[in-house]
Amino acid sequence: MATNDMLQYLEPAASGGLASASNRQQVETFLAGGAIAAGDWVMFDTSKTGPDRVLYVIEAPVVGTHGNGACVGVALGAAAADENVRVVVAGYAATASVGGATVINNLLVGPIGTPGMAEPFIAGSTESPPVGFALEADTANVAAVWVFKRF
Repeated sequence: MATNDMLQYLEPAASGGLASASNRQQVETFLAGGAIAAGDWVMFDTSKTGPDRVLYVIEAPVVGTHGNGACVGVALGAAAADENVRVVVAGYAATASVGGATVINNLLVGPIGTPGMAEPFIAGSTESPPVGFALEADTANVAAVWVFKRF
């Protein structure tokens, strides 16, 4: 945990001069509390006890019809239970699971209908706070997103 907080690192001019998109994200390593697919939105595994509750993450489940406000980020790769899983906890995630109605600039809330999948926020609704926003429209329920720092 706490592997890197650099969000504004800029590559020296001798190496090309401009930062890449990967320098605009914070990635943390957790343990998977169950099966997690690449692109899933994840949350802390509160079924654990003590500090393991924030060491383990699980695919964010659907919580009622208001969205899951407990999402902490997007899994970069798939993992089985007790395996390491890298999670974008802030910044750019190139392939996040999103609802099929997602368009560019949509605010996103945690899963409403499908576990691990963020959905467009509906203004004026009673949904949970947004967890990020879409940087593009979805293609087959996947889009580049900006993850709001919640961890």
